[in-house]
Amino acid sequence: MEQLFSYGTLRSKQIQMQVFNKVLTGTADQLLGYKLKSLQIEEEFGMADYVVAVASENPSEIIHGMVFNVTLADLAKVDLFESNAYKRVQVTLKSGTVAWIYMEN
Repeated sequence: MEQLFSYGTLRSKQIQMQVFNKVLTGTADQLLGYKLKSLQIEEEFGMADYVVAVASENPSEIIHGMVFNVTLADLAKVDLFESNAYKRVQVTLKSGTVAWIYMEN
């Protein structure tokens, strides 16, 4: 199993059903040394506001989120779901868990 850290829309059970056709189980965790930045993405019905993780110059900044157990097939579905404004990289969370995260491309 892979670990996926989500700080945004993928925490929503409705979005999880849309992307994975199931609800994921997860645990709360934190990403240190990163912050959230506003991002506008053009969607079918116009512009939508989202957030994206970016490295911070302040190592005490924290992004709160959830870590989910996912399969490689699930990660492929998220790759399709996320816009090209995001890239998937591995990070080490506060708990020591190594997880995939989608951050600014």
